[in-house]
Amino acid sequence: MLGASKRSIVHAARSSGARYLAVASRLSASSPSVTENEYRIPEVSPHRLLSTLCAPKSNGTNFGMNLSSRHHMLVCNRLESTAAASDSLEPSSEKFEYQAEVSRLMDLIVHSLYSNKEVFLRELISNASDALDKLRFLSVTEPELLKDAVDLDIRIQSDKDNGIITITDTGIGMTRQELVDCLGTIAQSGTAKFLKALKDSKDAGVDSNLIGQFGVGFYSAFLVSDKVVVSTKSPNSEKQYVWEGEANANSYTIREETDPEKFLPRGTRLTLYLKRDDKGFAHPERIQNLVKNYSQFVSFPIYTWQEKGFTKEVEVDEPPSDSKKEGDEDPDVEKKKKTKKVVERYWDWDLTNETQPIWLRNPKDVTTEEYNAFYKTTFDEYVDPLASSHFTTEGEVEFRSILFVPSFKKDEIINSKTKNIRLYVKRVFISDDFDGELFPKYLSFVKGVVDSNDLPLNVSREILQESRIVRIMRKRLVRKTFDMILGISQSENKEDYEKFWENFGKYLKLGCIEDNANHKRIAPLLRFFSSQADNELISLDEYVESMKPEQRNIYYIAADNLTSARNTPFLERLVEKDYEVLFLVDPMDEIAIQNLKSYKEKNFVDISKEDLDLGDKDEEKEKVIKQEFGHMCDWIKKRLGDKVANVEISSRLSTSPCVLVSGKFGWSANMERLMKAQTLGDTTSLDFMRGRRVFEINPGHSIIKDLNVACRSNPDDPEAQRAIDLLYDTALISSGFTPENPSELSSKIYEMMGTALTAKWTASPANVQHETSSHPSSPQNTQTPEAEIVQPFEAAGQK
Repeated sequence: MLGASKRSIVHAARSSGARYLAVASRLSASSPSVTENEYRIPEVSPHRLLSTLCAPKSNGTNFGMNLSSRHHMLVCNRLESTAAASDSLEPSSEKFEYQAEVSRLMDLIVHSLYSNKEVFLRELISNASDALDKLRFLSVTEPELLKDAVDLDIRIQSDKDNGIITITDTGIGMTRQELVDCLGTIAQSGTAKFLKALKDSKDAGVDSNLIGQFGVGFYSAFLVSDKVVVSTKSPNSEKQYVWEGEANANSYTIREETDPEKFLPRGTRLTLYLKRDDKGFAHPERIQNLVKNYSQFVSFPIYTWQEKGFTKEVEVDEPPSDSKKEGDEDPDVEKKKKTKKVVERYWDWDLTNETQPIWLRNPKDVTTEEYNAFYKTTFDEYVDPLASSHFTTEGEVEFRSILFVPSFKKDEIINSKTKNIRLYVKRVFISDDFDGELFPKYLSFVKGVVDSNDLPLNVSREILQESRIVRIMRKRLVRKTFDMILGISQSENKEDYEKFWENFGKYLKLGCIEDNANHKRIAPLLRFFSSQADNELISLDEYVESMKPEQRNIYYIAADNLTSARNTPFLERLVEKDYEVLFLVDPMDEIAIQNLKSYKEKNFVDISKEDLDLGDKDEEKEKVIKQEFGHMCDWIKKRLGDKVANVEISSRLSTSPCVLVSGKFGWSANMERLMKAQTLGDTTSLDFMRGRRVFEINPGHSIIKDLNVACRSNPDDPEAQRAIDLLYDTALISSGFTPENPSELSSKIYEMMGTALTAKWTASPANVQHETSSHPSSPQNTQTPEAEIVQPFEAAGQK
C-alpha cells in the first residue's frame, strides 16, 4: 500500500524502474499541452492532509452526510464518449444530452446486464482503484501530481437513515472535458484507452493492474440509485467540477463547484441517492460485508465509516439513605463511590480489506501457518486443510491460484454448486457460482482462489464465457489438484490419506465415471478391500506389485458387504491359486472399475461372470469331463428351462456343488440388486440386462456325482428333479441373487429336512412304557396314555 506522497514516489520508482519512466514519459508527451495558468494548482494548506479527511463531525448515530466535502475524493470513471452540448440551464450549470439511444442502453444496463444489484459497489470500487493506479503510474514521471500529499486510499461512508452512500478516492480525478467524455457515452472505457496507450508504447513489458475494460461499470450505480452526483478534481485543473444525473433522465448536468466546504485536494467523490427499495445497502455493516466479499484484495486500503465502542466506568449517584442521620456520618471515613460500566459509542474509519492476497506472493515466502490462516478466513473453516497447492501458470494462459483439500466433507456429492472456487480478476472478486466451468463436478470438494488478468468475462463481469482459454485453465487446475492429492497419498502420515478417502473417496469414483481423460490420474488414488488384506484398503499399485508371475488380470468381486464377499463360492479356485481378489463393497465401486477397464495393461475381470479364464486350462481333461457330464448338463437345462441360459462345467469351484454366474455383458448380482433398489430406476431394462444366467456345476462334488448317476439311471425320478430345483435356488442365494419366490424355496427346504430326519429321533413304544412305569407314585402317571407316533413329514409341516 502507498502512503504519503514521498513514499508513493519512491515505491513506484523502485518497483517499476526504467520501464515505467519510459512509458510514462511517452504518455505525458503525447497528452495535449496546457498552459501553466490553466492548470495551476492553488496552494494547499498542510492541514488539508488525509488526517483531516476523516469522518465528519457527528453526534451519535445521526451523523448525517455532512462530510467535510473538500477532504473527500471520488471515483474516476473511464468511459470515453462524445456528447452534444445544449442550452445552459444557468450561468454556472451546463446541460448535456446523452448520445442517441443511450437512454435505451442505460435501461439495458440497469435492468438486464447485472443479475445481482449488490455488484454496484464492486464496480465503483474497481473504478476508484483504477483512478488510484493511474495516479501512481503517472506520478513516476510527474511527481507534482502527488504534491497535495494525500494518501492513496478509498473511503466509503453511508447514511442509512437517508439512504445515501458516498465513495471517495484520492486518485487522478477528471477535468471538465473528461467528465463530458467519460460520463456522456456509455460503453467507451477510459481505462481501455489508457491501456491502449500502454500497448502502443514500445515498452510492452509494463505491468498494469487496471481493472475496467467495458466502460459500463459506473452506470451500475443506477441499479440502486435514483440520482448520482460526481464531484471531481484533477491535478491538471485548478477547478473542481460536479456531474449530476438521474436514472430515468435523458440528460445530465455539469457545473463548477463553488462551495469551499466541498472542495477536494484531488480525486473524486461519488454520492449515491438510493432508491426507496434499496436503502438497505446504506447500512454500514452491509457496506462492510460487500467490500469484504468483492473487494477484499484490492491493492489500495478501503476504509468504511463504522460505529465503534469502548467500555468505561462511570460514577453512579447514590440516593440518600433514610436509615442514617446526617450527624451519624463519620467525616474522617472516605466514602467509596459506586461505579458502573457503560459502552461509549463513536464513529470512526475502519480498515476493511486487511487480508492480503497471498497468492500474489512467492510460494517460498509463504509459511504453512499463513496458508492455513488464509484458508480459514476465506472459506469460513475451523480446521486446517489436509494439503494446499500454490502455483503460477504462465504461457498461453496466465493466472495464479491456491488450492486446498479440506479435512472434512461439508457438501453432498450431488451438489455441484458448492461455491468453493472463488474467481478473481485483478484481485477483484467476480464469482463463486460455477457449474463445472473451472472444475469438474467430481472435484467440487476442492476449495481455492483463482486470479487472472485476462479471463473471458461477459460485460457484467459475472459470467465466465466458454472459450479455449477456459478449457486450458480448467485442464491445468485439475492437473494440479491431482498432484496435490497424490502428494497426500504418498506422504509418510498414512492417516491423512485414510481421512481423505473416508471423506472424498466417492468423489474420485465419480470421476472414473465422468472423466475418461483423467483415468490415469484417478486410478492410482483409488482404494479397495481385498482377499489378502485384513480389513485394510489397498491401492491398485499395491495389487499389481503383489500379482503372481502367471497372473494376467486384476480380479474383483462386487458384494453388499465384506462378509458376503469373503464367503462367496466364486473365490474358491482363486484362493487355491493364491490370487488376490478386490472386494467392491461400495455401491459406486463396480461402476468405477467397469469404466476404468484396465490399469497398467492389466484388465479388470469380474469373477462372478461367465468365461472366467484363470490361465490353467487343460483341454484334454476338459474334454473327458464334458463327455462324462455333458448329458447331465442337458438334463439340468431341460429341468430349469428358461431360468438359465446354459448349464456348463465350472472351472472356478472346488468345494461348492454349483454356482450361478452372470452373462458376460449383463449385470452382476450386485448390480442387479442396486438397480432394483433405485427409486426412479427404469424397470423395463431389468429383464433384458439380467436375462442371461449360466448354471455352472462342480464335477468333483459328491452331490453332482450322485445326480449324474440319477441322470443315467432314472432321469424322471421326482426326488432327483426336486434336488435340481433346490440346487438352483441355493446357488441363486449363494451367488448373490434374490430368489423370486422365497416361500416356495422355504417349502422345498422343509420337505428335504423332513425326508432327511425321518424316524431319526422318534422314541419307540417300549421305551415310552418303561419310562412311565418307573414313576408309579406320580399322580399324573396314574393312567398311562398310549404313545402316539408322529410322522416326520407332519412334524415338519407344523413349524
